[in-house]
Amino acid sequence: MSKELMDNKEENQKTVYMREIRSFVKREGRLTPGQDRILAESPYLIRPEMLENSLDLDQLFGRENDQRTLEIGFGNGESLATMAEAALDRDFLGVEVHRPGVGHLLLEVEKRGLTNLFAANEDAVELLKHKIKDESFDRVQIFFADPWHKKKHHKRRLVQNEFVTMLATKMIKGGILHLATDWQHYAEQMMEVLGQHPDFENCYEEYAPRPDFRPKTKFEARGERLGHGVWDIMFKRR
Repeated sequence: MSKELMDNKEENQKTVYMREIRSFVKREGRLTPGQDRILAESPYLIRPEMLENSLDLDQLFGRENDQRTLEIGFGNGESLATMAEAALDRDFLGVEVHRPGVGHLLLEVEKRGLTNLFAANEDAVELLKHKIKDESFDRVQIFFADPWHKKKHHKRRLVQNEFVTMLATKMIKGGILHLATDWQHYAEQMMEVLGQHPDFENCYEEYAPRPDFRPKTKFEARGERLGHGVWDIMFKRR
């Protein structure tokens, strides 16, 4: 190999290694024909041109509503669609980076004839920071987020003080932040972060009982098969 090629190879390797690590990255995966179609056609997908300015949720849902739920990381979306179908007076916004999961959710929206559920294939942190107005939600839910179980990766976990501080600005006073995980160490970290945060207070003395309104997700079923516990955490916005 020539010296020039070796120099170029070394420079490319440096570029790769120096890229910033992010908790959220767009993940494409393989789309089914149905998912590909619905991602192109669905009126319930928030598209880039809709995010040129701040997102007007009243305009998006076609009504004023003080009952709005944000779910971050909805997976394949079946549990979110089930919740939206059971509460038609409530508006739901789901944010997910995995494109096939977004497609799966939009197919559920179509199949169930839902009009109170929109999906965004976006980085939730960036969307909340730059496109969502303050005091937009009375409920935020994050179920079975990636636990980044290796100690060296704990800094990538979503539920950390800076994120929770930003999230609090997007919630109304009295709003509920509902978390669930099947990873005990992550549950303990969540409790520590929220228990020390001035904008939130625990709705229970410790962990919350599993609520009936939260459908069992595939992640929860997988955890049960592996013998994992499941921890629900519910804090109120002060």
